Parts: sequence; C-alpha cells; structure tokens
Amino acid sequence: MTGFRRVFRDGVVGVAMLLLALLIIAKLDRDWERDFSGDLVAIDGDTLANGKGRARLEGIDAPELSQKCRRPDRRTWPCGVEAKRRLATFLASPGFVCTGRADDRYGRRLVRCRSGETDVNALMVREGFAVSYGDYSAEEAVARRAGVGIWNGSFNRPEVWRRANSLDAGEMAAADAGDLLLAFLRRLFGIN
Repeated sequence: MTGFRRVFRDGVVGVAMLLLALLIIAKLDRDWERDFSGDLVAIDGDTLANGKGRARLEGIDAPELSQKCRRPDRRTWPCGVEAKRRLATFLASPGFVCTGRADDRYGRRLVRCRSGETDVNALMVREGFAVSYGDYSAEEAVARRAGVGIWNGSFNRPEVWRRANSLDAGEMAAADAGDLLLAFLRRLFGIN
C-alpha cells in the first residue's frame, strides 16, 4: 500500500469515527430532553402546569395576569389575561407537546412547545402575546411592525411591570390568579 493510500484510508477512518462520536453525543444530548405533558393548564401566557409541576416557555416573556396594556385610543385591555387565553387555545389543539432539558431558578422546566409543526413559543411572540426574552427577536420585530397584540398601543415589558409592581418572577411562577391577587394585596398593605 502506498503512502498516499494509507493517509487517505486513515483520514476516512478518522472522519468516520468523528461522525460516529458526534452522533452519539447528539443522541445523549437528546436523552436529556424530557416531555412536559399530561393534563396541562395555562397559568399565564408563558407558564404551564400539570399535576407534577410547572413549566415556563423558554425564550419568551408574556404579560402578567393582572397586567393591562393600552390601545391607541388610550383604553386599557387585559393583555395578561388575553395572553393566557391564547396559550390555552394551543393546549386544546391536537399534537400539542412541550420538551425541555433544564429548569429555571424557580424549579420550572424550561420548555419549547409545538402544536403539530407550529412553534408555539415563536407564535406567541409573533402574534403579540409575548415579547422576546433571549430568543425570538425576529418574531418580535414582525409583531412590532404589524402592530399586533401588545404592539397595538403601549405597554410595559413584563419584567419592567413586575419590578414596578414589586412582584418577582418567583412569586409570579408560584401564583395562579387568586394567589397573585392575594400576594399583591399583602404587599400593598404590608401583611406577611
């Protein structure tokens, strides 16, 4: 066997081994991904719950339940409630599934959700029911240009609204509508 053939053969074997290693790594990486499923309910526009725990839609931030947005005619509308309703419509669709591999600092699974071939996280942003929060900036730009949802008027970004209302993400994640109102009233009146 000539030197060229040997180098060529060794190169092909090396590339094949590298590809095999990459496939194994990709498979192992995928094994860390877990479905978040069961009887899911929308807690708000970016949080889901089932009997086992909670999940947060990764890469987006939706208005909080008690958050209001303003239309161009200066009338307010319950954008937080509408974001929750929109997410709930996806839950009812066939083929709705969420997967994620990591938890946030509040113990919620960070998930990417799909309804069939539709990326639900992206659509929540594109339709103006959430803002980009690390991902989906292109979808936010589309929603902003089209003036849909929260972009049809004025609003505070959800993280700004939480700070202004002295509610952090941990309190928001642990709350449903009743708990949210109770937490707000307790803070307002200084009750522990």
